[in-house]
Amino acid sequence: MDHTDKGTSAPAPVVSVSPVTLPAVGRGEDLQVRVSAPAAGHELPIIVFSHGFGWSMTGYAPLVDFWAAHGFVVVVPTHLDSRTLNITPDDHRYPEIWRFRVDDLRRILDQLDLVESAVPGLRGRLDRSRIAVAGHSWGGQTASTLLGARVLGADGVPGEDLSDSRVKAGVLLSTTGTGGADLSPFAAEHFPFMNPSFADMATPALVVAGDRDQSPLSVRGPDWFADPYHLSPGPKSLLTLFGAEHSLGGVAGHAVAETTDENPERVALVQRLTWAYLRSALYPADHSWATANAELTTGTDPLGRIDSK
Repeated sequence: MDHTDKGTSAPAPVVSVSPVTLPAVGRGEDLQVRVSAPAAGHELPIIVFSHGFGWSMTGYAPLVDFWAAHGFVVVVPTHLDSRTLNITPDDHRYPEIWRFRVDDLRRILDQLDLVESAVPGLRGRLDRSRIAVAGHSWGGQTASTLLGARVLGADGVPGEDLSDSRVKAGVLLSTTGTGGADLSPFAAEHFPFMNPSFADMATPALVVAGDRDQSPLSVRGPDWFADPYHLSPGPKSLLTLFGAEHSLGGVAGHAVAETTDENPERVALVQRLTWAYLRSALYPADHSWATANAELTTGTDPLGRIDSK
């Protein structure tokens, strides 16, 4: 792979295969994933992407397709909360469904040999030393756990450390903030696991938040979604998108009903900046992130602001 590839260059052809089935003992059913990879190139970095509540491996094409067309192998699982699986709250797995999500991401990393062999021509082309996780909404919380975030118990004590040393960087999109008194009564009753601590989330990450993302899950305002940046140790960056709501302009898909703030220009910015961040995080000599920072700040009508620590 040409490590000087630019996110603004012409997209390369992509091979996408689904479903790829990974054995998952104790999950109730095997894990299905979608794998998208550049048709050419070697030493390809990897992104494991966690979808938002109800989605599946077929979602988030604007991000997945862009990342794959610009040099990443992208693996997207279908989590148990997917609408395609129709698991209801009375299922015995439901109380721990957040944990099954984390296990899904780790299972992909454990079974990269299977992922590799499932895509024609991909064998031997992965760079397993350059792995990132990303996620949107609930998927952001899932991804953050592999970066070092923990779930606080009812007693306020951090739960098990589920971080993964194979993961070198992350992107957290519209990821919920602290729990406890910050949760709405509905969220506190139905989602007790939405009680993260970011104090140990030490892996480098980009947090992306919309400044108009008003969630019914919290009594706070859009600043709630900046908690993963403010409450974690560096190095971290925060991209605040002006006028953006929870879908960040439509990252889950084109013409998706859940998108309340459809804005192709905003989605294009998220594509470029997330790609640039991961390029520079995984390849320290790559200047894509610094270039993207400069381009955002020099515009006459910027779509957002970047803070770093």
